Amino acid sequence: MIGLPERGENMTTWTDYKNHVRETNPVIGKDIDEVEAISRIVGTMIERRHDLKLSQRDLAELCGLPHSSVARIESGKSTPNLTTLLKIFRELGLSLVVELTAQL
Repeated sequence: MIGLPERGENMTTWTDYKNHVRETNPVIGKDIDEVEAISRIVGTMIERRHDLKLSQRDLAELCGLPHSSVARIESGKSTPNLTTLLKIFRELGLSLVVELTAQL
């Protein structure tokens, strides 16, 4: 369970709250990090699709996917597997970059 902030502890931003959660419950902190990473990936995908003036249906057709798959991914109802993500990124002219982090 996440502990409430101590009286007088100043948490005025989302970042402050996330840092508090990470200190209080590292497992939930990792969940927050994972959700934010997925959101950045999907957000980039949506922005690029808009830039290319493609509908979800257009993108799905280009990728050989059902329209419902693209819609569920973009709405956050589904997390794409790597194969699906790479198909979508290829059609959008995007690449996936993997970086080594110091966190283990």
